[in-house]
Amino acid sequence: MQLAMHGDDADHGRAEGLGLPEPCALYVFDAYCGWCWGASSLIQELVSAWAPSVPVVVISGGLFVGPRSARIDTYPHIPGANRRIADLTGVRFGDSYDELLRDGSFVLDSLGAAAAFAALRAQAPSRAAGLAHRLQEAFYVHGRSLSEPATAIDIARQEGLDAVQVEQDLESGRAREWALRDFEMARALEVSSYPTLLALHSGQVIPLPCTGASASAITAAAGWPIGTAASVHHQRTT
Repeated sequence: MQLAMHGDDADHGRAEGLGLPEPCALYVFDAYCGWCWGASSLIQELVSAWAPSVPVVVISGGLFVGPRSARIDTYPHIPGANRRIADLTGVRFGDSYDELLRDGSFVLDSLGAAAAFAALRAQAPSRAAGLAHRLQEAFYVHGRSLSEPATAIDIARQEGLDAVQVEQDLESGRAREWALRDFEMARALEVSSYPTLLALHSGQVIPLPCTGASASAITAAAGWPIGTAASVHHQRTT
């Protein structure tokens, strides 16, 4: 897959070769990223606000891969970060997830999680943001491993998708290949932090605010060339 991003401006690039519709938004997340869990409701709000004129494409970035795929207690900053995320966004971290933190032996493997997401997304691309939320909910609320096929299979059943096909895509390695393509696209766009939200229109790639921003502020920053709803808000009042 040939992907290219060109331009002298560090904040803007060309959308050539990405194979995505324009205009669209591209949301790059990682299912094991707490800040992405905090942004999940906001992303779903944007999907609703911008439909049907501007689709939101969701891909996995690959936060915990290679040497970074390690036991959760390798990252002692996580509990403190979770408290900040909860304070800013109001998102909930469940008791079962907290037990994983206390035990410390759970291995964060973003490739397995991305494959699970890719298998679900293949069933319903237009519902990708909602499926990403369900996957993160399985981990951050219920403490389930996203590398275990049963997690994605259960979500598929609950969402009315073809659970057998999800299982086959995971077992055959097809979903893993889709996940690796997601990582490739994220690298081509030089995305290295999550969540990242980009606007693609008129051949340009424009970074958008995400964490802590309101849906109306994000919509204004996108500068969509068509009318979109801007009178929606997400940011928690303090």
